[in-house]
Amino acid sequence: MSEISDFEARITAALERIGRAVAVAEERAETAQPAEDATEAAAEAEISRLTAELEVQQATNSQLEARVKAIHDRQEGHVASLEEEIETLRRQLMDHDQEMQKLRHVTAQLRDNNAALRAANAEGLADAGLIDAGMKVELDSLRVAREAEKTELDAIVTELRAVMARNGALPSTAGEV
Repeated sequence: MSEISDFEARITAALERIGRAVAVAEERAETAQPAEDATEAAAEAEISRLTAELEVQQATNSQLEARVKAIHDRQEGHVASLEEEIETLRRQLMDHDQEMQKLRHVTAQLRDNNAALRAANAEGLADAGLIDAGMKVELDSLRVAREAEKTELDAIVTELRAVMARNGALPSTAGEV
């Protein structure tokens, strides 16, 4: 960006020189004093030189504006990519949070059932219904834990695909697992 500022300063300086040269030329024309041919030729040469310099600076400025636009477009693409990645991560986080809530709920049920089993065992009562309920809750706990692990693995696979895509290592057909 400092290059743009430098070019703008150079263009501004060239425009000021052109303005001064035009003002001097107009002042001479207004006073109606005949100028020598050499002076007029020198002024015209200076105007031509300054005009050429201005054109060069304008061309350079146009090139810089095109580069800035290309950089801006690239930045917008990068921002859109990051926003998409953030949305994916949010969805994964929400899925993971739901699985964790299920796991907490099943774990609480398992604790309650184990406490009831301990109490029945302490009284010397073996309750087959409590044992059956405990096994069911434990199976539910294992299922929920598996789902939580699956959600985590899906998040890892998604992130790996994103990294590979950014590095250009992911073929276009690798979207299916």
